[in-house]
Amino acid sequence: MSDLKTETREEHLSAVKQQLQGNWDQFRGRVQEAWGVLTDDDLDRAEGKVDRMIGTIKERTGETREAIAQKLEKLASW
Repeated sequence: MSDLKTETREEHLSAVKQQLQGNWDQFRGRVQEAWGVLTDDDLDRAEGKVDRMIGTIKERTGETREAIAQKLEKLASW
């Protein structure tokens, strides 16, 4: 059952990646609103890459990777 949950999470992250590629500037603004501690430099370093963005957010906030991924999924579905 955990494999199914992991697979579903990966599918959702794939959707987030597509959102990033298509609308980086708009998505970037949503991310910065959701995590106000992120700087423009943090987002520049992420360069639209989900894994890099998750790592930066985790480093800045201490949130878990899963919690960050869930928030990113919600932001991508706006």
